[in-house]
Amino acid sequence: MEEDETLQGETERTKVETHASPEIGRRISVSEFLCHCCYDILVNPTTLNCGHSFCRHCLASWWVLSKKNECPECREKWEGFPKVSILLRDVIEQLFSDAIEQRKQAIRQNSDVARSLATFQKYGNDQIPTVPNTGRINPRGGGFFSGVLTALTCVAVVLLGYHWSSREFEEDLLVHKPVAKWSSEEVILWLEQLGPWASHYKERFLLEKVNGRLLLTLTEEDFTKEPYAIGNSNHRKAIMAELECVKTSGVKPPQNLWEYKAVNPGKSLFLLYALKSSPRLSMLYLYLFDYAEAFLPFIHTICPTQDKYEDIITKLLDLKDPSWKQWREFIVKYLFLPYQLIAEFAWDWLDVHYWTSRFIIVNAMLLSVLELFSFWRLWSRRELKTIPHRMWKHFWKVSTQGLFVAIFWPFIPQFVCNCLFYWALYFNPIINIDLVVKEVRRLETQVQ
Repeated sequence: MEEDETLQGETERTKVETHASPEIGRRISVSEFLCHCCYDILVNPTTLNCGHSFCRHCLASWWVLSKKNECPECREKWEGFPKVSILLRDVIEQLFSDAIEQRKQAIRQNSDVARSLATFQKYGNDQIPTVPNTGRINPRGGGFFSGVLTALTCVAVVLLGYHWSSREFEEDLLVHKPVAKWSSEEVILWLEQLGPWASHYKERFLLEKVNGRLLLTLTEEDFTKEPYAIGNSNHRKAIMAELECVKTSGVKPPQNLWEYKAVNPGKSLFLLYALKSSPRLSMLYLYLFDYAEAFLPFIHTICPTQDKYEDIITKLLDLKDPSWKQWREFIVKYLFLPYQLIAEFAWDWLDVHYWTSRFIIVNAMLLSVLELFSFWRLWSRRELKTIPHRMWKHFWKVSTQGLFVAIFWPFIPQFVCNCLFYWALYFNPIINIDLVVKEVRRLETQVQ
């Protein structure tokens, strides 16, 4: 009986306290719910890891000005993205509803505060949900990929260091050696790189011991007669076209990725990073500044003509301006699927760069997925109107980076250039796999 009376008494006291909250609110001082930034009553109180609470807009203004993830009072760093303490907010709004409403109206009328809140919230939306550190590597996070990346980086640095120390690198390529100094073996190497079809004539060049000086004297009429007897007119035309390029430049023109890198080290590094981060701008750069040498082979490879009877060798040797049909296909892919253009170009080079082409294709697929996620975030947040501003910022960033590379490139050691080149070429797919996994996890979190 005594226990029942006690329980009943406690229930009655609870009811009285619940209904008496306005009276209790009058006895509670506003000073007990002050923000330690503005020293006014808390509006949308946000509690940090250290336990201190601040108005949401005060914390946003502090972060915008300081760009530091730390408490404004005790300077302890906070992790993740601070959220509004719902329980504390509801209690304060019930106790001091009039004061809170007045403060909210004042905040809404302040454009600087609204801008700070929007910037702070955008920063929070961009943050990837993190799992607290428990001393174990998260199998779905970046632990595995970062470990693989570290191991591959160490191996790559050792290999590059070995090649650099032994000088067995790009200096021995024919693109650096005058054609007059080519040996007969180097002439055969030049012939083989023209394509698989050229292997049929290798023995004839070997029997004649054709070196660089003799090669420069050969004419198309010589190739029609014995001992060369190249009967296929397209093959003969291909050899003569390449020979004319050799005579004009004095060295072998680059015919694959490694030779192009050896001849244009700074340009190849710039294009590699530009194609990865800004494919549309880099293709526009090729069109404006490298039309004949790079852009024409690129567009004729990814958007070939439909003439089934034209020999592939003839098409590559006589690159004409693209037709309207080629331009139409290119522009559609350029606007919506730029990374697919790179993947299609790499696909055509599988016979020359087997593994490298596969790395590029995989990386292009991953970058396409990441770009799709970026557009999805803009759509879901209704920020499509910010695309022109973002495009301008991106254009300015890429332009300044290109200018920086152009100015400081002569002072960058070749070894550092090689490390950056191979990192971007082979290791970026691993980084992008990790980014795609995190984006998928973030999307799953938002859906839940």
